[in-house]
Amino acid sequence: MATRMTKLPLPMAADLYGDIEPSPKATWRGYWPGLSIVAAGTLAAGFLSDHYGVPLTLMALLIGLALNFLSADARLTPGLAFASRSLLRWGIVLVGVRITIGQIIALGPMAFFCVLVIVAVAIGAGVLAARRLGFDTAFGVLAGGAVAICGASAAMALATTLGEKRASQAQLTLVLVGISAMSATAMMVYPLIAHALHLSDLKAGFLMGAAIHDVAQALGAGYSYSEGAGQIAAIVKLTRVALLAPVLAIVAMFLREDGARTKGPGLPWFVVGFFVLAGINSFGVIPALVAGAAEKLAAGLLAAAVTATAIRSPLSQLLEAGPRPLLVILAATLVAFGLALGAAWFLIG
Repeated sequence: MATRMTKLPLPMAADLYGDIEPSPKATWRGYWPGLSIVAAGTLAAGFLSDHYGVPLTLMALLIGLALNFLSADARLTPGLAFASRSLLRWGIVLVGVRITIGQIIALGPMAFFCVLVIVAVAIGAGVLAARRLGFDTAFGVLAGGAVAICGASAAMALATTLGEKRASQAQLTLVLVGISAMSATAMMVYPLIAHALHLSDLKAGFLMGAAIHDVAQALGAGYSYSEGAGQIAAIVKLTRVALLAPVLAIVAMFLREDGARTKGPGLPWFVVGFFVLAGINSFGVIPALVAGAAEKLAAGLLAAAVTATAIRSPLSQLLEAGPRPLLVILAATLVAFGLALGAAWFLIG
């Protein structure tokens, strides 16, 4: 019995339910072809982002889709799989340097309560819309969570926690496409709505921070309104980012197959790492230079993961899905905007 037990494969540290496709085993030489393609695509995305002011995630996604034909080359598989999984998880851990407990406390109890409600209801709206349109609960959590928390970063983290049997590469890519498009649209439209309603800096900043998907677009919209609105948007948005870890923990505990038991640790290691790094950062012991470098590294790792995911995505499944997945994201987006505007108008300030 002992001999047989030693031959059983151990579950991956972040594979709670044993359903994440294992990364192909390879030497460093085997990883190099795929990683070199990912690195080139990510650097190209960074160049375009810096020179034309477009979101890095969007550029990484588009370049990855343009290179999708390379997924047919088996030599690239180990490196692409490593980038889309391992680099993603380390990027999620490093996102913790954006968060401090002090930022959340400074938001105030009413605003924090409103953010909690917006996040919860937006995820619920995603689940409800997904079920009505013929998708499963996992896809609703993936789409709604991406809208409710922090866009592409949340989508990647949720997909990793759900596992590839619940959130396929095709579904993840669809969510990334929809999130990128709607977040960019929100960045342009929401400040115009705030100006039309003559919102104060506090109210406008709360609206941008509570309703726009990605961090960069939320801050861009806030600062385009005013300096004060930008600062409020940053605090509110980072509070939403801080809710990523609790949401991942809830998904890991409750969203599983009937009768299935959790394997290995109670939480994925990247969720624990996120909590730990955010806690350390709350004490102010991380030097500003190190924190800045960690943020840039996190952005680079997440962009590399997006590039690899887009290269690996089965485009035939994306085309077959049609517009219905985007309607799920749109439903969650409209709910988040309506709640954020209502809270800003009636409860904030």
